[in-house]
Amino acid sequence: MKIRFLLIAQLCTAGILVLSVASCASNKAGSGRKLIWSDEFNGKGLPDSLKWNYDVGGGGYGNNEAQFYTENRLENARMENGNLVIEAKKENWEENKYTSARLLTKGKFSFKYGTVEVRAKLPKGRGTWPAIWMMSENMKKWPDDGELDIMEHVGFNQGYIHASVHTKKYNHIQGTQKTDTLVVKDASEKFHVYKVDWTPEKIDVYIDDQKFFTYENKEKTYEAWPFDQPYFIILNLAVGGFWGGKEGIDDSIFPQKYYIDYVRVYQNK
Repeated sequence: MKIRFLLIAQLCTAGILVLSVASCASNKAGSGRKLIWSDEFNGKGLPDSLKWNYDVGGGGYGNNEAQFYTENRLENARMENGNLVIEAKKENWEENKYTSARLLTKGKFSFKYGTVEVRAKLPKGRGTWPAIWMMSENMKKWPDDGELDIMEHVGFNQGYIHASVHTKKYNHIQGTQKTDTLVVKDASEKFHVYKVDWTPEKIDVYIDDQKFFTYENKEKTYEAWPFDQPYFIILNLAVGGFWGGKEGIDDSIFPQKYYIDYVRVYQNK
């Protein structure tokens, strides 16, 4: 995939006809942007420690999740065959019945405004809850300092992909979060590109260049728009939780794997 990406980019730049028009369109759309950070996951073994930290522990971080997030454990997070694989397993660990991983760039990379593209294939089954999301590098209080959910998928509602923002004024605790959904029937069978464009004016979320969620900076207040500060990226696979476990956990589905082909971050030139 990576070699093809580079080759198509070169051919498109040269104006040479390629088999995939969509590939050219995608490259052209990004031609006004500069790649400032990426991980292609082309290595072997543990994720790159220069790029990723781990959240470690159980208890679900306020979401009542059932897994224990481990650190530096190949069984839960590893690079193989050009992908990052986050694997949720049914096993007893520190008083929890499942293990998984949550990787984040906090303390290693954050940015303000730009485009994030993540090519991923999602796990499947009741109880799985994979996500691609962002939070403030200087988070002092949730949700006041903001959360941006680029992709969430709960396994009991297969193929329904959600994007949301949470702020002090708009969040799921109050039932006021700003959110929308796009159905991607083969989200667990094929890779798709999950993308966010973030500017001072608005946040747009796409799947394979199809925009399905927009949040505009209309009110110009921190309570509604805390998104004028550096944010970091989070990739995780939760098990259960208030949302992911709303209809229970099907233990017969484990282990489940969440594949991420790449993460690329662009800024406007």
